[in-house]
Amino acid sequence: MGGQGRAPAEITIRRCDPADHAEIHAIINAAAEAYRGVIPADRWHEPYMPADALASELADGVTFSGCVAQGRLIGVMGVQHRLNVVLIRHAYVLPEWQGHGIGARLLEHLCRDAERPILIGTWKAADWAIRFYERHGFVRVHDRDVAPLLDTYWHVPARQIATSVVLTSPPLSSEAVRGLIAELEPSGGSASSPDPR
Repeated sequence: MGGQGRAPAEITIRRCDPADHAEIHAIINAAAEAYRGVIPADRWHEPYMPADALASELADGVTFSGCVAQGRLIGVMGVQHRLNVVLIRHAYVLPEWQGHGIGARLLEHLCRDAERPILIGTWKAADWAIRFYERHGFVRVHDRDVAPLLDTYWHVPARQIATSVVLTSPPLSSEAVRGLIAELEPSGGSASSPDPR
């Protein structure tokens, strides 16, 4: 078991740079195997995230931080400042390092200085991911608020909206969600670009 019993000092967090992109891609696709047979078959891709999709996410402003152990990345998590919120994007830990607090460290690192609401979208069927975020203070929005949030900040296809949830910190009521989106109306609306998650 890769990380069992390791002292916290052996693991560091750093911002990823272009030299890490191949390793980020490999971590995402290795960890995303957990989705195979769980998320709807029409939402699964092989590989889960193609290299050009990762390049598109990076070009669209997603920046990654990574946990490093033994000189290599073992987990990554992206952040994207989108309009009036912060999105946590593409949170993945190598399977052999899962369950050792790597995701928690990355989430805490990326959220600690946020001055805007933090939103996370994930698959409705990924109950382990939902539980992880809930353990760290995130709360699911009401089902009726999922589509407006995904349309505004992610722009995902209708099928993906129907199979996703959104969690927030701090918790957002339906009224707060409407208010958040309404803040954008005078400036012309919502974000753009597709999201492979």
